[in-house]
Amino acid sequence: MAGQSIRVVIADDEPLIRAGIRMILTSDPEIEVVGEAADGREAVEAARSHAADVVLLDIQMPVLDGLSALPELRRAAPKARVIVLTTFGERENVLRALEHGGAGFLLKDTAPAELIRAVRAAAAGDAYLSPAATRHVVERLAGGREAARAEQARGRVAALSEKERDVLALLGEGLSNADAGKRLHMSEATVKTYVSRILAKLDCENRVQAALLARDAGL
Repeated sequence: MAGQSIRVVIADDEPLIRAGIRMILTSDPEIEVVGEAADGREAVEAARSHAADVVLLDIQMPVLDGLSALPELRRAAPKARVIVLTTFGERENVLRALEHGGAGFLLKDTAPAELIRAVRAAAAGDAYLSPAATRHVVERLAGGREAARAEQARGRVAALSEKERDVLALLGEGLSNADAGKRLHMSEATVKTYVSRILAKLDCENRVQAALLARDAGL
């Protein structure tokens, strides 16, 4: 996104929430809020018509909720990265959203600086896994997974090399490429290459899906 504004659409049925998010995002000169939506149907249209780079998508909305809107949004605006807005009380919905291609999720009480980091990360093609919130939610969900799901995940992970499994395990911890590189004594570019290879081998759309798979496999 070098030299270009990050084009963001905010989808939430509460005007005050949208206004607060807009105020935070526009404090960054490289982020431009190009559209807003009060329901899922409007979110799909806004993402398409405004060529959004990032969509902040609330789960609980009228007309078409966020979970139902997500597949349509990704078809209408395939280049847009979708970050789901949620609360701790919607853990199962979060999992479904991530499995359907969401680029991450944020809690509605996220700190302003973290919101900006998440938008920047998504725009750069990186899934945003909040170190505290994501680990909490994913671990809670993983604790109740079925044995068949865990076995399937282990079977998929078996196709990876040892080094690829090491990188995948760090994705499961929510580490960025830079942090994973420090942990594994690799350059950030090398980690990025490994991540691309891992996503292709596992048939995952993004880092979030890979991270969930790593958790299911017990890495």
